[in-house]
Amino acid sequence: MSEYKAPLNDMLFVLRELAGLDQVAKLPGCEDVSDDLVQQILEENGRFSSEVLAPLNQSGDKEGSVLKDGAVVTPRGFKEAYRQFVEGGWNALQFPAEYGGQGLPKLVSTPVMEMWKSANMAFSLCPLLTTGAIEALMLRGTEAQKKTYLPKMVEGTWTGTMNLTESQAGSDLGLIKTRAERQPDGTYRIRGEKIFITWGEQDFTANIVHLVLARTPDAPEGVRGISLFIVPKFLVNADGSAGERNDARCASLEHKLGIHASPTAVMIYGEKGGAIGTLVGEENRGLEYMFIMMNAARFAVGLEGVAIAERAYQRALAYARERIQSRDLAGGAASVPIIRQPDVRRMLMSMKAQTEAMRALAYVVAAAMDAAHRHPDKTERAKQQAFVDLMIPVVKGWSTETGIEVASTGLQVHGGMGFIEETGAAQHLRDARITSIYEGTTGIQANDLIGRKIARDGGAAARALIGMMRGTEADLASTAGEDFTAIRESLGEGITAVAECADWMAAAYTADIKAAHAGAVPFLKLTGLVCGGWQMARAALAAKKRLSSGVADRAFCEAKIISARFYADHVLSQACGLRDTVVNGARGVMALSEEQF
Repeated sequence: MSEYKAPLNDMLFVLRELAGLDQVAKLPGCEDVSDDLVQQILEENGRFSSEVLAPLNQSGDKEGSVLKDGAVVTPRGFKEAYRQFVEGGWNALQFPAEYGGQGLPKLVSTPVMEMWKSANMAFSLCPLLTTGAIEALMLRGTEAQKKTYLPKMVEGTWTGTMNLTESQAGSDLGLIKTRAERQPDGTYRIRGEKIFITWGEQDFTANIVHLVLARTPDAPEGVRGISLFIVPKFLVNADGSAGERNDARCASLEHKLGIHASPTAVMIYGEKGGAIGTLVGEENRGLEYMFIMMNAARFAVGLEGVAIAERAYQRALAYARERIQSRDLAGGAASVPIIRQPDVRRMLMSMKAQTEAMRALAYVVAAAMDAAHRHPDKTERAKQQAFVDLMIPVVKGWSTETGIEVASTGLQVHGGMGFIEETGAAQHLRDARITSIYEGTTGIQANDLIGRKIARDGGAAARALIGMMRGTEADLASTAGEDFTAIRESLGEGITAVAECADWMAAAYTADIKAAHAGAVPFLKLTGLVCGGWQMARAALAAKKRLSSGVADRAFCEAKIISARFYADHVLSQACGLRDTVVNGARGVMALSEEQF
């Protein structure tokens, strides 16, 4: 059975060579960040993830979380693992010191979170939701709300959730019916039902802080009439402790394809007279505030695609080294490990290269988040934020779809044994499948990309991205070697494809909006795989530089260049076909009448 081992060499390479850890360490508030400190954090978290979280992944999948007498019971070992998680200070890593956090940059917390997700995705969803709730309250909560909730949520002794979805209101939140009635004391009585609430109930902590979207009686229709409320499981006493039980309960847990250990709750508010909630910010601005949580969650879910791909790759690689089957095609009488077969090599290289590309892009975006938040220059902050805004739907949409593909390939490497649950390969595919759905489906991410990020600014952010990628293309042109020539040619064609599609999208969004949306998902995939190729090219250049210095790990750096070449030949080569699909494919999407389906 394959064990999880954090890919520290690749993580540190990306942090240092591609994401600019040294530059992030110079940002205000990051002065205490050093290369040695980051390496120590990653090594310690790697041990925690592999020794505490990973052993619970398969057993947690088999047992699942269950609802007994109105309370959720998590799988064996999860409660103890969460206690160690909190005692280790892991939940507090990226939050401000004023609330008990360690104040480390997003770039440092990103590989840490990736490890949790690789080791045990179901477990990692609990701190993911808490993180989103914390960020919403930090930006929009009152001082009293921050004082009441943030220290315990940052510590991890209280968790948080986000309550958006209702049975009739999935991606269209304008249809929500949950009501919030004002009370004389300034609180609200919340009544309604929410579904798909990740970790909506659990046995880890003394309290759960639910952030709930609801409508006040006189709110306007649609999304403009949504407000955001804090509705804790237990009301908070004057001394800050959890007190009387609020009128909020878990009615049932969903039975799901994957992430069985993560309780997905149906939450009922106000069954006995109204759950007590307090308004976050202003009335009718709840969707705006919830997007703070959603953007943080979308990046984190994109990271799940990276993480599951890494875990699936490690499992497939271990199996391929151990499975003896068939003779070597080059000759010999003895059967050999299947890793010596060309098609198995192709699959493993596909898994490896795409995982590395996704990781690199995610970490680069994390560094841009730090610069957008902390850089002293206003213009630079705006520039970095524009890049982040453009990349969030790509990281979420492309990484999750690719993570599913990689997990599926991992099952294929196992052959028939991959279809058997005992190997663990099937769980990765089952767990991965939700990632392209929750926090906004791939279609929603693609619509966001072409609408809010391409059409709104006439393609300016896309052109800035293309300019950065062209700079890497120029660096490749001045680098000798057959591999670098091939990488440059494929990357150049990919960049041209993105540029042509971005211009087409900006025009089509006004001229024929349905045609634009028909090509939105292929455009997102195109953007993702080309951005991934951009990062792989940068990695190859950095690896060559390290090889030239004579002090690098030669085998690691040579593998980086080979992986980039494989990506150029096998992944970037898809770019021109995707461009044609975007530009020419709308007619086939829209031509049939509804009756012809």
